[in-house]
Amino acid sequence: MILKRLFNRAPPAERRCYEAIVAAARHPAFYAQWGVPDTLDGRFDMIALHTFLVLDRLKGVEADFRQRLVDEFFSDMDRSLRELGVGDISVGKKVRKMAEVFYGRVAAYDAALAGETGALAAALARNVFPDDPAAAGILPLAAHMRDQRRHLAAQDAGAIAGGQPVFKEPKP
Repeated sequence: MILKRLFNRAPPAERRCYEAIVAAARHPAFYAQWGVPDTLDGRFDMIALHTFLVLDRLKGVEADFRQRLVDEFFSDMDRSLRELGVGDISVGKKVRKMAEVFYGRVAAYDAALAGETGALAAALARNVFPDDPAAAGILPLAAHMRDQRRHLAAQDAGAIAGGQPVFKEPKP
């Protein structure tokens, strides 16, 4: 009985939610069709974007879950850096830099979604496409982000915080 409980435990809700975020962020259309750089930075940006969308949906509710989700995000960044061979001494500095970047993205996307229509495209150009601010994928990504936000808003916050967010596939 004890062994069964040890080995059959489901991952916590924040881990399941984060895994859904990562799966959504890895959709091939972002990279192959919209030109998001298929690099560590590009993948980080897409995970950060989808994490932002979930945090945005849960704003004002589920504060404890939101913090656990952010903690899960940074735990994964820490694990990823270590798997890439980054030394223990450097990992903390790199994760701190990632945190600065992440919270900058969150602030930029939050302000852009509250502002004029072109603000989101400008934020995406700066953050996701810094080497090509006129990239063809900016407008489709902005439309996808707004669509995904509406899609998440229609979902029950408890289900999302229970680790079951449902993401729409990008429309090529």
